[in-house]
Amino acid sequence: MNETTPQPRIELSHSRHFTAWLAEARASLAFTTYQTGKLFLIGLRPDGRLSVFERTFSRCMGLATDGPTLWMSSLYQLWRFQNALDAGASHNGYDHLYVPQVGYTTGDLDVHDIALGADGRPIFVNTLFSCLATISETASFVPLWRPSFITRLAAEDRCHLNGLALRHGVPATVTLVGRSDVADGWREKRRDGGLALDVASGETACAGLSMPHSPRWRDGRLWLLDSGNGYFGHVDPSARFERVAFCPGYARGLAFAGNHAVIGLSKPRENRTFSGLALDDELARHGAEARCGLLVVDLASGDAVHWLRIEGIVSELYDVVVLPGTQRPMALGFRSDEIKRTVTIGTH
Repeated sequence: MNETTPQPRIELSHSRHFTAWLAEARASLAFTTYQTGKLFLIGLRPDGRLSVFERTFSRCMGLATDGPTLWMSSLYQLWRFQNALDAGASHNGYDHLYVPQVGYTTGDLDVHDIALGADGRPIFVNTLFSCLATISETASFVPLWRPSFITRLAAEDRCHLNGLALRHGVPATVTLVGRSDVADGWREKRRDGGLALDVASGETACAGLSMPHSPRWRDGRLWLLDSGNGYFGHVDPSARFERVAFCPGYARGLAFAGNHAVIGLSKPRENRTFSGLALDDELARHGAEARCGLLVVDLASGDAVHWLRIEGIVSELYDVVVLPGTQRPMALGFRSDEIKRTVTIGTH
């Protein structure tokens, strides 16, 4: 008797007005699920229903975009995708076709956040070496900055540097899990040793956080995710974290669309890294279980006005970006022949 191997299950559901919000925002979303190695592109079909497109890339994590270009980190490479379609054109019903045009081989640096500098060049968090870095034409990376307490570059993930925020195209703020100058020393500081650091001065911008992620500057205010405590918020002038919304899951990935924040949520892993965090108590207090998906929060009220939930084999997200002016995006990968048949002609 022949037995059919069941296919891994991925199910997406969304709040009642999520698709209407996407239409009003005139944008689509991209997010990564690094444990299952998926890049998801979320948009709208012509009939207004949700469009879900996914490609497989090993351990994809950080994302950055300027619209026509999308950068993504994977297990040992940094990829630059380029939209191959002219304005008004379509491909199989999609209005954006992101092609992996250039790949930089970095080695396994555990790259987390990516941001695009004023010159369009990617700046990324090199978590393994506890530094900010950029791409190189001849080497794995070029180091740009490291916290003052990191005495030398070493492949030891000393402080779990993970988040990066730019201001005016220049690195401004980073997040890390714990101040440490020894290999893997951050793990003992997960509950309240998290920091946001000012890059220019090296001084602390906010302390007492739990496994913070995804710092972002917007309208003169530093927003971030206090992931281990379960909250999204901003840093006030006294360097105190001001909670705005509870996140029913381990929050990682933050982007903005109009007056809304889009936050990635994950189900914490059952291991030492995620155990013993205040998030467990907060979930119990709110009568909630950790979920995987996206949460859309109104910045004015702090209300979670829309959501997208993911069930099945996907349980963790890393990053999310907003793709402005895009209705229904897709991307090419390397596991089908389509990339061989997609040819574009450049101009001088």
